[in-house]
Amino acid sequence: MITKVIPEEKVIATYKAIQRAKRIVIVAHKRPDGDAIGSSLGLYHFLYSFERETFVIMPDAIPANMSILPSSNEILNYELETEKCNSILAETDLVFCLDFNKLERIGELGKVIANSHAEKVMIDHHLDYEAFADIAISHPEIASTSELIFRLICRMGYFADMNLQTAECICAGMLTDTGGLAYNSNSPEIYTIFAELLRKGVDKDALYRHLFNTYKENRMRLMGYVLSQKLEILPEYQTAIFSLSEKELAQYNYEKGDTEGFVNLPLSINGVRFSIFAREEKDTVKLSLRSVGDFPANQFANQYFDGGGHLNASGAESKLSLSDTIKKIKEVLPDFVAAQQNCR
Repeated sequence: MITKVIPEEKVIATYKAIQRAKRIVIVAHKRPDGDAIGSSLGLYHFLYSFERETFVIMPDAIPANMSILPSSNEILNYELETEKCNSILAETDLVFCLDFNKLERIGELGKVIANSHAEKVMIDHHLDYEAFADIAISHPEIASTSELIFRLICRMGYFADMNLQTAECICAGMLTDTGGLAYNSNSPEIYTIFAELLRKGVDKDALYRHLFNTYKENRMRLMGYVLSQKLEILPEYQTAIFSLSEKELAQYNYEKGDTEGFVNLPLSINGVRFSIFAREEKDTVKLSLRSVGDFPANQFANQYFDGGGHLNASGAESKLSLSDTIKKIKEVLPDFVAAQQNCR
C-alpha cells in the first residue's frame, strides 16, 4: 500500500495541463545527477502515451554512466544547443521543472523559463521552494523526484500502462539519489515501489552495475589518489574533508561523473559521521556533503554556503577559492559540531 502523498487537486491540475498541451518540455538542474536524469526520462517515456511532442533539456551535459538509460541520447544540452532549445521553448505550452525548486539552479535556462508564457509544473523534493510554477508538487520528505514521478503516474491512473523504459528510468533515479539504498531510504514505501518496478521487468541488479560499477580506469586511479593523498580526518569533529583542484582532476583525465560517490567513502571509516568533498570547477567550488545518523549535512550546507538538500545528503557551491573554501569549513566546523552536541 502506497499512501497518497500528492494532493488530489494537484494530480488533477497536472493531468489537465498535460491534456491541454501540444508541446511539452522537461528541464532539470545544472550538473544533472541520476535523479534529475531518471525523473526526466521517466516522465518523457510516460508522456508517449499522451502522444504529445516532448523534449528533455538539460542545462549542461549528463554524466557518462547515465547514457545507459533509454533515450538519454535524445536529451538536448542547452549549453551546446542554445539556439535550438530556445526555439523549442518559444513554442512550448507546458514545462515540467524536475528536481529543482529555484530557477537559479538551471543557470541561463532559468531566465528563459521565467519569461516563458508556458504553463509550469514543478516536481521536486528539496527544501525551501521558491514560488515560480503554476503547479508546485514539493515534498522534501520523499527521497527522490523519481519517486514523485512514480507516485504521480499512479495517482493519475496510469500505472498499468507504465512501460519498461519509464520504470527503468525511475528505478535509476531512485537508486542514485539514495546511494543504492545506502541513505534516505528508511521508508518502507520505497521498497514497495521498487517491487512494483521489478514487476514491470526492470533488472535492478544490471541497472545498479551500469550506474555504479562501469567507470573507467582513470576514475579508479583518481579515487586512489584521493584516499592516499587528499583525505584529511578531523577525529575531534568526526569529520572527513578532501578536495580536488582543476589541475589535479586534469592529471587524471577527469570526465563528468568520475567523482560520483567519492564523498561517501570516508563514512566507512569508524568514527566518521560527516564527509565533505570540495571540487574546483571553473569559477566555483562544488561541495558535496554526506553524513550518518542525525548529523544535519543539509543544515551545514545551508548555514555556511547557501546550499541545501537532505539530512544526510546535501550540496552547495562556494564562490571562494578552493583553499579559502576549505579554510572556511575548518573555521566554522567546531562551532557547528558543538551546537549539534548541545541540541542532544
